[in-house]
Amino acid sequence: MNNKQDAEDTAQEVFIQVYKSLESFREDAKISTWIYQISVSKSLDLIRSRKRKKRIGFFKNLVGLDSFESQKTASEELNPEEGFEANERKKVLHEAINSLPESQRIALNLTKFDGFSYQEAAKIMETSVSSVESLLFRAKKNLQKKLSAYYEKNL
Repeated sequence: MNNKQDAEDTAQEVFIQVYKSLESFREDAKISTWIYQISVSKSLDLIRSRKRKKRIGFFKNLVGLDSFESQKTASEELNPEEGFEANERKKVLHEAINSLPESQRIALNLTKFDGFSYQEAAKIMETSVSSVESLLFRAKKNLQKKLSAYYEKNL
């Protein structure tokens, strides 16, 4: 885990899971191995959850839902028209991302949606960190052009 709080939260979840599942322990392996497997599983669950929240937040920010949602009160729900518009914005964004050149799309997905650092993305893509930075800069510029052209035409 990346920080103490996450480690403590995960450890607490592991102990709860061990307590709840103790009756189902089959004794096929050592109990320490079983607890280790639960620990790994809970750690991965937390990491996946954080990445999912990060992706959702990034998409909301890109399509303007963050500012829209901050204007609503907690009891308000999207009406059908607003829901349709939000889905349309998501679709347009998805299409714009898919139309990027492959290297730009990969760099964007790795760093913005999968949560990899620039260094990790560079290793995965077998390139330099500066190349990843350049690809991201160009991807953002291309997205800006595509999305602004769409919104100018359709609004």
